[in-house]
Amino acid sequence: MPSRTQYSKAPITEAIIDIGVRPSESVRLDDLERLHDSIRDEYPGKAGRSLFQGRFRAERTGVSTSASQKPMGFLFKSRDEKQIVQMRLDGFTMSRLAPYESWKPFRDEAQRLWALYRDVVQPEEATRLAVRYINRIDIPLPFDDLKEYLLTVPEVAPGLPQALSGLFMQLTIPQEDIGCTTILTEALIEPPAPEVASVVVDIDLFRTERVPQDDGKLWAFFELLHDRKNQVFEACITDKTREMIQ
Repeated sequence: MPSRTQYSKAPITEAIIDIGVRPSESVRLDDLERLHDSIRDEYPGKAGRSLFQGRFRAERTGVSTSASQKPMGFLFKSRDEKQIVQMRLDGFTMSRLAPYESWKPFRDEAQRLWALYRDVVQPEEATRLAVRYINRIDIPLPFDDLKEYLLTVPEVAPGLPQALSGLFMQLTIPQEDIGCTTILTEALIEPPAPEVASVVVDIDLFRTERVPQDDGKLWAFFELLHDRKNQVFEACITDKTREMIQ
């Protein structure tokens, strides 16, 4: 796959670092809420996070349904609401919304906050590591073929009209050389202006087996995931797209 490239107009709308965990049995929601005291100056916004569960049961008289909501943790937002950290019983998630600067400051802040979370939660083990980058590529109208801008696109049968008014495609791609999986999602979305068509290119890379437990190895693997994310993105776009975001 192509090597990584830095773009001055990178189309990233959200970058995510996620660590799933199996927590210590002794940790409580109050412990997570108290974490806010140590980051309140940078992340004053706070909201609860819950797990929603639905149940369906077939009975002689018909089908019954029920729903429940279980508190799982908290979401903390920076003053400009561009950085969001979730600290939950089942994991830690760091998000950066546009404008996205670069990997290093994003990773460093996630690493700092993870250390605070880890010291309080004392997880039994990390169960999932993931990086996810959601890109929005605005393609000038008109254009003849989506393949002018993207190399991973659906193939429409020659006997059908080739124009698309909607698109949703999701591919699950094993990355066996680094022991992870890529979920690549593309979709047409509402554009910000009438003279463009907007395509989301959502790249989610994760590992759920043989997850590194030592912090040094854990963050070294995040470097590997980030590099592979860049390679996947480069493999999906054309030179015409590169010229737009250069």
